[in-house]
Amino acid sequence: MTGSQGAPRDHHPAWWYGDTPVPLHARLLAGLYGAVGALRRRLYRIGLLRRRHPGVPVVVVGNITAGGAGKTPLTIALVERLRAAGWNPGVASRGYGRDNTKRALWVEETTTPLEGGDEPTLIVRRTGVRLRADVHRVDAAQALAQAGCDIVVCDDGLQHYALHRDVEIEVIDARRRYGNGQLLPAGPLREMPERGRQCDFRVVNLGGPGMATLNGETGFGEWPMRLRAERALPMVGGRPRLLSDFAGQRVHAVAGIGDPERFFTMLRGFDIAVVPHAFPDHHRYTREDFEFGSRLPVLMTEKDAVKCAEFDSELFYSVPIDAELPEAFWVALLTRLSQTRTAYQHASP
Repeated sequence: MTGSQGAPRDHHPAWWYGDTPVPLHARLLAGLYGAVGALRRRLYRIGLLRRRHPGVPVVVVGNITAGGAGKTPLTIALVERLRAAGWNPGVASRGYGRDNTKRALWVEETTTPLEGGDEPTLIVRRTGVRLRADVHRVDAAQALAQAGCDIVVCDDGLQHYALHRDVEIEVIDARRRYGNGQLLPAGPLREMPERGRQCDFRVVNLGGPGMATLNGETGFGEWPMRLRAERALPMVGGRPRLLSDFAGQRVHAVAGIGDPERFFTMLRGFDIAVVPHAFPDHHRYTREDFEFGSRLPVLMTEKDAVKCAEFDSELFYSVPIDAELPEAFWVALLTRLSQTRTAYQHASP
């Protein structure tokens, strides 16, 4: 599936975030999905399915909706803030989209997105953190602890109940929130909203400059997160440019993320004339995807850029994103983790 010029396309059923009636088959499947999920959670709750712990504090970052909500920028910010506070974090990830998901591996800066997955590759190249990709999050967390990490950040792991966790952070997209409020495939929800309210922290992604503010508010107990973008990094030679340098210019904008419109709207906030090209989340690009018919600068998300470096075009730019949260959020989180570490130390023989 290729991107389209003009209005970007959503790569999810129309009824998830609109007024389109939900088909009967989707409602029936959602009932089955919900029943299976409820049974699985109950089995963990009563101990028939066992949770395992790596022996160091575990922070899970995730969401209860399908698709992107801003987990990767938050994970990067979390790794950097933990380091600044004296922790040695490691990241556990499934590595969605990699060629061989059955093989566990350490993702290095030289690991390709096909080997390690696009999001793990991006996280490692931005932070240099130890990252273990494994479909079994528990095994990944234990490998990180054995490698000397004193805290594990689990990227996208709210539904992976086999891994015991000390802190859960739910990430919510302010524009879409929970859509029509129904479970997959009738709606975008992996679990019902009540599950999100059980998390220790709830972070609402308000987007970046120029994002619509109609739903850009947080509710009680929710922390706002802004995504800041300032630069465009050339993917072949040249110097970084400020996004404001593209003001008044037409550019091709490429986004293969959960909500491509979020990226396009952010660029428009810099008065850039965006020609949008939306692709499915985790899309594998080919040269043909970039046959746009006009030689304009191509601005793309970092997550897409790690998969397009081989195309060697002087027109390509990567737009890095930084997550900004209130200082009070970091104080509350680090205080909670400090208490957790103390409890672990007292429990040690």
